[in-house]
Order: sequence, then C-alpha cells, then structure tokens
Amino acid sequence: METKVDTAHVPLELASKVDAIAARPGIWVAQEEERYRLTQKALVDVDTGKTIDHDEVENWVESLDTDKPLPVPSRG
Repeated sequence: METKVDTAHVPLELASKVDAIAARPGIWVAQEEERYRLTQKALVDVDTGKTIDHDEVENWVESLDTDKPLPVPSRG
C-alpha cells in the first residue's frame, strides 16, 4: 500500500485526537463508512418526503418536561 506523509501545524489537543484515531484505523474507517451509509439513507428519506416537521419536533421536545408529553412525531 502506498502512503503519503503530510505535515501541518495543529493545536496539541487536536493532534492528540488525531493520534488516537490513527492508532485504530480499522475502527475509524468502519465508523466513517457507517456514517456515510446512514447519511445516504437519510437523503433518500428527504427526497421521498419522509421527514418530520421541525416545529413538531421542537414542540415534542419541549413537552418532555411536562406532565403530559406529546407522542413522538411520526414521519410523513
């Protein structure tokens, strides 16, 4: 496998995070692949109108701290 070395100046905290991710590349790649798959699936839902109105979600969230929470909003 070919590799490439990049050099950049980044904050130490970010460098530590990147080092931690690089130490477990198989896990990171799997997570990114799954994130991409779920994003593509969500975009299909948006294209086909399977969405929940933002105001409905906000109303539902606000109701969770009340004595009578609203039912979970459903997709169109």
